[in-house]
Amino acid sequence: MGGSLTRLLSCGPAADASTSLSSEPSSVIAFHTSDLWQRHFDASKQNSKLMVVDFSASWCGPCKFIEPAIQAMAAKFTDVEFIKIDVDELSDVAEEFGVKGMPTFVLLKQGKEVDRVVGANKEELEKKVKKHRGKPIFAA
Repeated sequence: MGGSLTRLLSCGPAADASTSLSSEPSSVIAFHTSDLWQRHFDASKQNSKLMVVDFSASWCGPCKFIEPAIQAMAAKFTDVEFIKIDVDELSDVAEEFGVKGMPTFVLLKQGKEVDRVVGANKEELEKKVKKHRGKPIFAA
């Protein structure tokens, strides 16, 4: 099923980009099973911490291009949780969130989507992370 979802999802023209490899441990959490993701997602509903879910694929050029920026944001915004989901591994999760193209970044608070960025636009993503990171979901 992951293959059929992959064919449906287009990440646009391939970008010639290299991902810088760091010796520092990643502060982006990758989930490889739906069960572990679901348990983490359910637990996240109990706090107001912003969660940024990066839906990507190993073959997607723009996803590789923006990877260093995501790592930098995760290091900069330590009060925000950055999650990586490979759409080929967890196609059910990608479908649940209506992912149509990659990369797609879904911003969640208490289990609810508060914003979304489609494409490798690091400036827009950082702007939305700053906007939502300290803001309560039920602001008056």
